[in-house]
Amino acid sequence: MKRRTIPASMKHGLLAGLAGALALAPAARAQQTPAVPGAPPAAAPSGTAQALPTGPWSLQSAVDYALAHNLNVRLSELQAQNNQQVLRQSRAALLPSANLSGSQSWQYGTSVNPLTYEFQSNTVRANNFAGIAQLTLFQGFQLRNTIRRNDLDYQASLADIEKARNDLSLNVASAFLQLVLAQELVRANQTRVESDQAQIARTRILLKAGSIPESTLLDSQSQLATDELNVVTAQNQADLARLSLLQLMNIDPANAAGFAIEVPQLPDPDEEGALALDLNATYQTAAGRLPEIRAAELRVQSARRGTDLARGGYYPRLALTGQVFSGYSSVRTVTSVGNDSTARRTTFYVNNGGVQTPLTVTTYQRNILSLPQGFWDQLNQNLGQQIQFQLNIPILNGLQVRTGVQRAIINEKAQTVRAEQARLTLRQSIEQAYADARAAQLQYAAAKRQVAALTLTQRNSEIRFNNGLLNGTEFNIAKNNLNYAESNRIQAKYSYIFRRKVLDFYQGKPLAL
Repeated sequence: MKRRTIPASMKHGLLAGLAGALALAPAARAQQTPAVPGAPPAAAPSGTAQALPTGPWSLQSAVDYALAHNLNVRLSELQAQNNQQVLRQSRAALLPSANLSGSQSWQYGTSVNPLTYEFQSNTVRANNFAGIAQLTLFQGFQLRNTIRRNDLDYQASLADIEKARNDLSLNVASAFLQLVLAQELVRANQTRVESDQAQIARTRILLKAGSIPESTLLDSQSQLATDELNVVTAQNQADLARLSLLQLMNIDPANAAGFAIEVPQLPDPDEEGALALDLNATYQTAAGRLPEIRAAELRVQSARRGTDLARGGYYPRLALTGQVFSGYSSVRTVTSVGNDSTARRTTFYVNNGGVQTPLTVTTYQRNILSLPQGFWDQLNQNLGQQIQFQLNIPILNGLQVRTGVQRAIINEKAQTVRAEQARLTLRQSIEQAYADARAAQLQYAAAKRQVAALTLTQRNSEIRFNNGLLNGTEFNIAKNNLNYAESNRIQAKYSYIFRRKVLDFYQGKPLAL
């Protein structure tokens, strides 16, 4: 399934960091048991027509809704259902085949009677009927290998459903955290605007008292305009993060005016000890449970069955066929003796003493009739049966079998490489996620110390500024340094939380905040 692109980073790139972590994680834990592909699929998401639940959305409710309405997940389920039908068809291929056929034809001019095989110049209407049954006795084990291969493909498609659900769950979690982060940055920037407004009010008082020059007020107003712009930028990023979450959940933004999320209470990274993880144990756990690894291994086994299936083309084929057939011809006749008769008089001359005396003899002969034979009578008389064993031994077929076997072997090797690549990517993703989480935890600790130090510096600068000992430019520099450090701290916090959830996912833990 193609990964959904995460929106661009906010002011200092935290969202881009979250997107990078998402790229490292091949899937996320499914929040529901995957639907059985053989069962009827979930109702098609109406998206715009459905009434949305009221109240703030938790991460769990957002994930559940997305799993029930996402189209990519439904397509994966439909693909699995298609593979299930392919498997069913391959199993049915072991059964005998039976078919009935019938035809009706008209022949004009000189033609061969299809039943008597005589040349005749009449218009002939003919019917042919047949019932044929065939059973494959041996076909190089191809039927059995086809069943095993299709069964493995079906199991792999079930794993694809789970992977699609996992990917969607992790995407929703990422978008959910992005929205939480964006809203927190909006609040932080609004607080700075309020602080700027209070500072401008104090500056006006000092300006009236003649304690500071007018340029100081202008610097404060410039800082207010900058922070107001930051509020607008942060709000735009929050709107984009909200839109991304709605799209993942397949909710029409036009019908989501009251959509709001439940902001969880997230602990700071320094509230837990230094992150320590057994990478090899985590890899073994992830490799044993991730659906993409299971699907890759199943496809390797399927490719092996495909090789066996191709090799079956070298073997002879033996089939048993039974046939029942009959037919009708409109020109077929039968001889019949009529009820009436014809008198024939024959005169003989008898020598009677040298005199030829005529003697007349009368005989009677019944009329012989040639009548068309009835339809059902012909079907009964023309009924025939046939049993046939058919043996086909391949000798030379343009190297088709050999080429098919070589291609199957190449496909088997390719699937093996893909499986190895999937395991390698998983190991590298775990190592990268662990390194990123450790770096984010250390970055948060450093940013928190920096915020504490710059808070003291900013307070001292504010006192000096209010006493006219510091100009507006220097005061704004100190203030912006604190704002930047605070932004870094917030970014490091959410970066660590997301990467920590990625590692929890690899360890089989629930995806929850």
